[in-house]
Amino acid sequence: MPDAEPRVVALPNGVRVLTLALPQLQTASVSVFVRAGSQNESRRLNGISHVVEHMAFKGTSTRDCQRINLDAERLGAEVNAHTDKDHTAFHIDGRARDAEAFVRMLGDIVLDSTFPEAELERERQVILHEITEDEDDPLASTYKLFDRVCYGHHPRAQPVIGRRANVERCTRDDLLAHLRRHYTAGNIVVAVAGGVDAERIARAAEAAFGARPAHAAAPPVPPPPWQGGLRTRRLGGSAQTHAVLGFPIPALAEDHAAQVVAAALFGEGMSSPLLDRIREQLGLAYYIHCAADVSALCGQFVVEASTSPEQAQPLLAEVLQLLRQQAGSTDPVALERARNQLAVRALRDAERPARRLETAVLDLYALGHVRSAAQALARIEAVTAVQVREAFANMLGAPAALALAGRLATGLKESAAALLPAARTP
Repeated sequence: MPDAEPRVVALPNGVRVLTLALPQLQTASVSVFVRAGSQNESRRLNGISHVVEHMAFKGTSTRDCQRINLDAERLGAEVNAHTDKDHTAFHIDGRARDAEAFVRMLGDIVLDSTFPEAELERERQVILHEITEDEDDPLASTYKLFDRVCYGHHPRAQPVIGRRANVERCTRDDLLAHLRRHYTAGNIVVAVAGGVDAERIARAAEAAFGARPAHAAAPPVPPPPWQGGLRTRRLGGSAQTHAVLGFPIPALAEDHAAQVVAAALFGEGMSSPLLDRIREQLGLAYYIHCAADVSALCGQFVVEASTSPEQAQPLLAEVLQLLRQQAGSTDPVALERARNQLAVRALRDAERPARRLETAVLDLYALGHVRSAAQALARIEAVTAVQVREAFANMLGAPAALALAGRLATGLKESAAALLPAARTP
């Protein structure tokens, strides 16, 4: 039996219910998405969305944190959550027959959390440990630097995990104010995929979320202007140089298919120009990767690599030369490879209910509707060699953004700046 198309129902208060019926499955992924992430935070409270995500599981008016976990796990279900730049999401995965119960449980967690003071003090320490772990990750530190190069002090550049000082001082009142501002009915999507009945899911969502007041949402975050430039940071204890190089590409609601194909053509797989030249032929890096990161506000074409301090400059020179070559000509075999790799990735994602849900919900937030997998694949298949070359040329016409962190060789900043004539070096 074929999968049903995503079904979206809006409750009277504005909460949307997205159901993806997968009758071949006996399991279900149930999530509640809230359009609130690090890009929706003030600088003083950067990280509060992540704190709220942690604290939502620490007790409601009817259940303590132990009962919250037990209620799901006694059904064999797994409970999880995550925070991103543009959303926070809460998940329960288990048997399809229990999906309506999972909707009720998540409604209790998202709408009725009490944020006990004692739990906040304990969880604050857990989050500070998580921040320490993030700070010890040199590539994560490079990415935080990279976002600043791309967007300056725009909220989009703020790290999801937040700042240590903010986490240390945020209060229960701050958490409650964040909920009142962002956890409004219009920002909430209840999303379910699996062997479920859409009508029953809609009724369960109405019971759990229908009483949420239909308050107006906070003003939308404006798209960040691209800045570009070069920033460096020495990291003690690091033996490698970590580089993240990027260019602006269109946002989710715009036509970005050519840039997605360009990223796959350039750096997807060992036969791609990036890995074949940098790793296989020259041995300049063990790890190097390329991706097109597209969101509702903006997009980034990103190349990331880790290498030895002595090889960082030649690596950057080779990457930029490869990019210029792609703006001049497109290998038809490479284009075929990129399309097929993207098609296989889309098919794999289609077999992962949780992944399909997140893609659909982000479409709903950005576009107001959900695109089918067939539509996305058709856009990829329609991309021509000329469009790919134009995508590379347009990217190279914008100021590059480059972040270098870790162990930095003497003179690397100056030599890297010489490779990026359009970059500004603060």
